[in-house]
Amino acid sequence: MNQDLHPVFGTPLPQDWKVVSVDEIKSSEKSSCVAGPFGSNISSKFFVADGVPVIRGSNLTSDLTKFVSDSFVFVSTQQAQNYPAQHVRAGDLVFTCWGTVGQVALIPDDGPYDQYVISNKQLKLRPDVSRTDSRFLYYYFASSAMVEYIRNRAIGSAVPGINLGILKGLPVVLPPLEAQRKIAAMLSAYDDLIENNNRRIKLLEEMAQRIYREWFVDFRYPGHEAVPLVDSELGPIPEGWVAAPLFEVAEVTFGYPFKSELFNSDYGLPVIRIRDIPNGESGTLTPEEPSGIYRVSDGDILIGMDGNFHMGRWSAGEAWLNQRVTRLRVTSKAVCRYALFLALEKPIGDWNQAIVGTTVAHLGKSHLELVKIPVPPLSLEMQLSALLDPMFDLEITLRKSNRNLRKARDILLPRLISGEIDVTDLDIALAETAA
Repeated sequence: MNQDLHPVFGTPLPQDWKVVSVDEIKSSEKSSCVAGPFGSNISSKFFVADGVPVIRGSNLTSDLTKFVSDSFVFVSTQQAQNYPAQHVRAGDLVFTCWGTVGQVALIPDDGPYDQYVISNKQLKLRPDVSRTDSRFLYYYFASSAMVEYIRNRAIGSAVPGINLGILKGLPVVLPPLEAQRKIAAMLSAYDDLIENNNRRIKLLEEMAQRIYREWFVDFRYPGHEAVPLVDSELGPIPEGWVAAPLFEVAEVTFGYPFKSELFNSDYGLPVIRIRDIPNGESGTLTPEEPSGIYRVSDGDILIGMDGNFHMGRWSAGEAWLNQRVTRLRVTSKAVCRYALFLALEKPIGDWNQAIVGTTVAHLGKSHLELVKIPVPPLSLEMQLSALLDPMFDLEITLRKSNRNLRKARDILLPRLISGEIDVTDLDIALAETAA
């Protein structure tokens, strides 16, 4: 065993592992570790509709998402030539240096672009590939322990940040290169499974939206040719359909005012807050046991009633419904769960634009009472349910699978980068994962 201690975990390092600095592992290429351009040189006045994408904070996360490849702004190819040092490509790492310190991204091999420029709030690292594996470095810097280590070294009070000197001085624990590759391959196997599930979820969502649009917007459902349209509160709908009040087709339950001082208990069920709805994770426990009417289960539709009115389908197991979060469950055989969810997307989207409170937008029961749901005859709804219910259930299953994969990866990651797990055994583990 090496006499050195891991600078983050404080544990003894394996014999052939070394502690170096970021500055020691940067590429020998010019400008391999630099800060972004001055803000005035890459401000919004240079943004154009198409060109070279600019990497900003929205493209980085601190949750082990390697790269968020959307929401880009662009500068022209000519303007990008003014920042030659700030160009990044596949295999480079990018760090947020001001604001949300601890965010890191790995530029992917598969695009969507072959080059980018970093903003004024980012730092670039191009590693020496003869000594390091970029994926290993990403997992190392994205681990929760290293994120905390970096945040503890941030400067500034109102807006924390790290400068290039801090980045270059950060310690990097390097196993031999082959061991780095094995560690990266093991962790990437989990991420690949998660990404594959995400692609399947996206396809299912697109299919469901297309079916809903054909049936409920274009009214091209089985037998539609023989059915005339009639006026309704929702506008023209097929004869025999009804515009049903939301409260007639769904059980609507408003959340419970939990005592916040009991949050973060060591036991109890998690409490769903508004910010937990989009990602399907709840991060705080309470020992309180209110009435079972506030219990949330997989597949329940949830709406956040403040701010941006997040809406989602819950997939994180049994939990409690917090105040300002509303749960909907279908009660009518004439409405399937996915159709109800899709029917609510338009009013929720409209409210995001229209409802303004004093400091934050709010929804109330009175708003939900205005919602009308298009309901076809039962025979048609049964056909629709046969199409949409399996998609709904499969999406929930895939989301639960992703949550379990993330938990397994997050448990494994610190044990790998600390040297607690002997990486010589990873060939067997990788084979089992692939199988």
